[in-house]
Amino acid sequence: MRLLKQRGNGRRRNRKRKVEIIRLKSVMKLIKVLSVIIPVYNESGTIEKLVSRVDKVKIDGVAKELVVVNDGSSDNTLEVLRDIEKKYKLKIVTYKKNRGKTWALRQGIKKATGDVIVVQDGDLEYDPNDFVKMIKEMKKKDVSVVYGSRRLKKDNVQYSGLSFYLGGLTLNVLANVLYGIRITDEPTCYKMFDSKLLKSVDLKTERFEFCPEVTAKVSKMGYKIHEVPISYKPRHVDQGKKIKLKDYFDAVWTLVKYRFVN
Repeated sequence: MRLLKQRGNGRRRNRKRKVEIIRLKSVMKLIKVLSVIIPVYNESGTIEKLVSRVDKVKIDGVAKELVVVNDGSSDNTLEVLRDIEKKYKLKIVTYKKNRGKTWALRQGIKKATGDVIVVQDGDLEYDPNDFVKMIKEMKKKDVSVVYGSRRLKKDNVQYSGLSFYLGGLTLNVLANVLYGIRITDEPTCYKMFDSKLLKSVDLKTERFEFCPEVTAKVSKMGYKIHEVPISYKPRHVDQGKKIKLKDYFDAVWTLVKYRFVN
């Protein structure tokens, strides 16, 4: 009698699990390919290691497409990319003249064929393994934008310098105030989008204004920006960090400008 009761309870638990799995699948989006866009400018010292890290990331049921945009590098970045092109099945887009990060991203977005697009810098500040948790968030039915927040992970106590910290903090506050959103890390590199959405955004800037411009425009389109905590190990100016004070003021102006114009 007890054995029959146990079997009955086991069957009910199995049926309950199956119902939960079906219910979960019904609210999850199918993502087959993640396009990783990597804009690079004079990153010959880090690009091969970075590409290797991205390649090693395993996401269940999701293939990766690596789109590398060489934005007029004057070092041997392009040579390094050509050497590893076949090994990592890279899709390389290259230009002789340096135009800027956003311009390079715009070219990469045109070439991307994945269901989801994520931005990856050519240095080693970020950990591509965080794509796993970002994809998990992206699979939720009503999620089209996911930012990886450095501030949500308490272990991230380092930053490139006080000026970079304060600059990022003020940009974040400004974005929240101007667009009525609630995010913690507007200038983060790790931004992931539904591909159709990102391709529909009319990006116009060229240099480092991608973060404020895309944040402004997707927010005005009514999309909620979701966040997940990510790791961060910043490099400093003497290690190749390219952001300047001018770029901070350009970011401020971009946030203000697109609050009032399309």
